[in-house]
Amino acid sequence: MLTRGHSAPLNQANLNICRDTCHPLDCSDVFAQGLNSDGVYLIYPGDVNSSPVPVYCDMSSDGGPWTVFQKRFDGGVDFYRGWEDYKFGFGRASGEYWLGLQNIFLLTQKKKYRLRIDMEDFENNTRHVTYDSFSLSPLAVNPDEDGYKLDIDGFKEGDPEKRAGNSLPNHNQMNFSTYDRDRDIYAAGSCAVMYHGAFWYHKCHGANLNGKYQQGVTSEYATGVVWATWKGAYYSLKSSEMKIAPVKSEEQ
Repeated sequence: MLTRGHSAPLNQANLNICRDTCHPLDCSDVFAQGLNSDGVYLIYPGDVNSSPVPVYCDMSSDGGPWTVFQKRFDGGVDFYRGWEDYKFGFGRASGEYWLGLQNIFLLTQKKKYRLRIDMEDFENNTRHVTYDSFSLSPLAVNPDEDGYKLDIDGFKEGDPEKRAGNSLPNHNQMNFSTYDRDRDIYAAGSCAVMYHGAFWYHKCHGANLNGKYQQGVTSEYATGVVWATWKGAYYSLKSSEMKIAPVKSEEQ
């Protein structure tokens, strides 16, 4: 489970006031309350009677505020985990973490979202890409049975001068897979086991952002934190963040 009870980057009194008087669905709702600093806040992906979930809010990057659902930067959290951890979340929102497929699904049932992925290599080069639409199993009655299927569209380079390429087209419409729940379409084995990760694998991947944390160039093929169209299969990234923001009314 995602560890609960982290304080946000504001004093506890203000946090309690917000918790008592508002139930933000995501970081855009937090921002609307006048809380505009990057950091950890509480959101309510379920209904207002559900327990709040701590999440990192990127309030400053273009196109936001962004609700971060995956954050990696130092290898301090093991991302080679089973289905239950990926379904409900793990780590700490103040550090490395995964928000949980069920929480992400609940968010995307309530609003239309865009996806942004920020990446950095060990030479301090940065890239980011965006997708105009993002959701998980949008038509499913039971998202778990449906595999929290990835639904994305509208790829854009974050900076035309610093291209990262699109490593996700073959992942679109794929089920999420973990080492203990193989839902990829690779007949010869489990992509999660072969590439030491958990993701929306096909046969097998162009991106492995939940892969093994390594130190840049590696002799292992595609097991690291990989974005193949930027650094290739033998390079593991230093950091990655996957984050969503509501589609603005003029974009719908």
